[in-house]
Amino acid sequence: MAGGKESADNKKPEVKIDKWDGSAVKNALDDAVKEVLIRKYNYIENFSLMDGRLALCGLAVSVAIVALLWDFFYPFPTSKPVLVACVSTYFVLMGILTLYITYKEKGIFVVAIQRDPAGFDPDITWEASSYMKKYNDKYNLVFSVKSGNNTYKSSTERSVANFIDVNGVIIPETIEAVVKTIHDSLTVQRKDK
Repeated sequence: MAGGKESADNKKPEVKIDKWDGSAVKNALDDAVKEVLIRKYNYIENFSLMDGRLALCGLAVSVAIVALLWDFFYPFPTSKPVLVACVSTYFVLMGILTLYITYKEKGIFVVAIQRDPAGFDPDITWEASSYMKKYNDKYNLVFSVKSGNNTYKSSTERSVANFIDVNGVIIPETIEAVVKTIHDSLTVQRKDK
């Protein structure tokens, strides 16, 4: 569980989690990486990837509501064809949602846009994704930067013990250092080509 206790040094709320819950650890680390990418570099977060998922979910819920209301106004024997159509449509939408999450999102938890201050160069898109295997303490962080037609990637694999202290509190300085290292290496790669 995340906590909101203020730390004395930097006046930011410290994030405390159950360090034995792999999912909570991954999500807290993802949030910390996102915070660094958006706040430190002043990039603009792009929500279009998440909006796609929300649109598919909204459509599926709408189909379920239509089935519910139709069955309410026209009880079962009469509503059977509509219920079959709605259930089939819902099943197809859940399949599309699964494919969208698997092949489009690919574990990406933040998409950030770096705008050219002068406004002449095209926007640069930064994506961060991560994964942790079950029963493994390794946090894999992957950064991807798209500049024009070129894409550059860099990743790191570290133990979660590097980012969380013995009390389950996230260490933001360590996360910021790792993000800065990856960010700087990708910036150098992009400028060299």
